[in-house]
Amino acid sequence: MTLPGNQDNPVSRRSVLKAGSIVGGTVVAGGALGGVIAALSRGLTEHPSPANVTAAPAEAPLAFGSETLPFYGARQSGVTTVAGTQLALLAFDVDEGLGRDGARRLLRVLTEITSKLTQGQVPLADTEPEMVTSPARLTATIGLGERFFTRASIVENKPAWLRQLPAYRIDQLQDRWNGGDLVVSLSGDDDLTIAHARRAVTRAIARWARPRWVQRGFQGARGARPDGTTMRNLMGQVDGTANPTPGPDDQVIWCGPEQGVWANGTSMVVRRIAMNLETWDEVDRVAREDVMGRTLHNGAPLTGTEEHDEPDFEAKSPIGFPVIAPYSHIRRARSDNPHERIYRRAYNYDDDPEPGELSNSGLVFVSYQADPMTQYHPLQARLAELDSLNEWTTPIGSAVFAVLPGCADGEYLGERVLGL
Repeated sequence: MTLPGNQDNPVSRRSVLKAGSIVGGTVVAGGALGGVIAALSRGLTEHPSPANVTAAPAEAPLAFGSETLPFYGARQSGVTTVAGTQLALLAFDVDEGLGRDGARRLLRVLTEITSKLTQGQVPLADTEPEMVTSPARLTATIGLGERFFTRASIVENKPAWLRQLPAYRIDQLQDRWNGGDLVVSLSGDDDLTIAHARRAVTRAIARWARPRWVQRGFQGARGARPDGTTMRNLMGQVDGTANPTPGPDDQVIWCGPEQGVWANGTSMVVRRIAMNLETWDEVDRVAREDVMGRTLHNGAPLTGTEEHDEPDFEAKSPIGFPVIAPYSHIRRARSDNPHERIYRRAYNYDDDPEPGELSNSGLVFVSYQADPMTQYHPLQARLAELDSLNEWTTPIGSAVFAVLPGCADGEYLGERVLGL
């Protein structure tokens, strides 16, 4: 039996039973029992009849918070799926004695927890289930560093291209931003969701792996600009115009059948690039555009009017100089070899300044490509040799990972490709 009530004075079976237990236990004193009876009486007489009750409207889904991106599939999400506005890039060192059994358990746990979190579902042993309900397009992309294969005793399964990049003359690398045996890239639209996912992942794999570094980054807020707008970096430049197109350019981004079990995987290059914004502030607009070879207004090449216009590197000014300088960033980044392209997914960082400095800003540069040694390396070598942007940017971190192919529901990441 359910006793009726109203919003101002709700009365339920639980309250009746509770009142009865108190009375039965002789705890009710003085007029308290009369108050209970009066409350029950009001509830019985004032509650509207069922015919007059209007059901409360269902809560509308959150505009952004309820959105999810698929986890299972031939390829991992978070590479070419729509970029989230926030990034947490987590690198770990795995235990020296990890072995095949340890690697299998680690990847099982990592797959279980990220497959749940990205769908707004509560993983096993999650102590804060309320933090999971707004996935906000959370993705988790998982890759392995070179040493993982040694420590897991599966060196025979390491892709031939997986090794650290050579040193470039512009590098000033700091060990705290280099390397890593395992990477988990968490991307989405909500800082709180990402913070919880970061903690949940780190806690879940603590038995086998310890944090090496964490890099946080951001793009523009969701809804602040039209969807599909190319991001701007903290130097004010439109950043990432010439990306390959997923689908038609899949051979540039993803490993193909010729790479055997690594088909549908890819490589992840992470470069932390510090920007000297103080000296950049001293450069006038014309010089800034000359450095880039693009306009600041909309990212159009200096020989065009719209962002995606094809640059004309042969065009000359009225006095005979190239309109797009040979030392400009756009020119040095361009190759005559169509294979030498990368799919970039960069984020800004703006951390607390070091003592004596005014800013600590830059780019968490992340790129994906089928083979980093034949795609990323020649591009970076050209930029290191002669790119005027080097005057204001300095690479301070570098890492390369093999991003695992995707998996089906009921499988775990790495199960087939690593023979685990």
